[in-house]
Amino acid sequence: MEGKSRTAVKSLLSHRQVSVNGSVQTRHDTPLKAGDSVSIIAGKGNIELRHPKLKLVYEDEYLMVVEKKQGLLTVAAHPGSQEMTVVSILKSYVRKQNPRNNIYVVHRLDRETSGLLVFAKSVQLQEYMRSYWRELVKQRTYIAMAEGHFDKREGTITTWLTEDKRNAVVYSSPVDDGGDKAVTHYKVVAEGENNGVPTSLIELHLDTGRTNQIRVHLASIGHSVVGDRKYGHGNEFSPIDRLCLHAQVLEFIHPATEKTIRFETPIPKEFRVK
Repeated sequence: MEGKSRTAVKSLLSHRQVSVNGSVQTRHDTPLKAGDSVSIIAGKGNIELRHPKLKLVYEDEYLMVVEKKQGLLTVAAHPGSQEMTVVSILKSYVRKQNPRNNIYVVHRLDRETSGLLVFAKSVQLQEYMRSYWRELVKQRTYIAMAEGHFDKREGTITTWLTEDKRNAVVYSSPVDDGGDKAVTHYKVVAEGENNGVPTSLIELHLDTGRTNQIRVHLASIGHSVVGDRKYGHGNEFSPIDRLCLHAQVLEFIHPATEKTIRFETPIPKEFRVK
């Protein structure tokens, strides 16, 4: 950086053009240790992402982690759709840095589910993360508000799921009927009432990641996710106008650095049982 003034160097930081070990840094007093790699990102740097339904949680040269709000699709429902999605927002964001940049889907959340998602910045990384997803992910925790009170404080739901593409509904079978095996572990965190109806706040861990898995599994044992119009009673028992399901924790091995990174978001305040 010879020949640059202190002001010019600090400008690189403020424009998010400096990364340490692949993670963007904006503070001039970020401590460094032997072996750290400091990079200057050419061009405009990482333009700040501003969107009411999407928050950038983490970004480096390999991947991005975001938190989406309910009501936003991860990807377009069909080719040619003009509906705003997480993918369209992120593509616009990375292409402001470089028109050739792109982002690639690693996993998805339902439109009405809020929480954490990770995206790759290259198709090679996308393919690797998809292929080794179960090995890379160390913890993936969901929080849900479910209808009723559970007989068991914790348990495991195992069924076989089949998706009917015609009506976009997933059906569950307690025996192997040729569908995809799905395993969900749940633990009751709190119990109470909402609108005079018994509800439970539960923590969920997935061994598999099937379409609508949590929603179908909880409905199959008589404890639908509050606000679920497709598999439950919709807004009949809902204190808020949304599906009460949130992807709270995502911990995985970074495919490039091989270090474990963890992200956690607060439980939505609307989920509190009384």
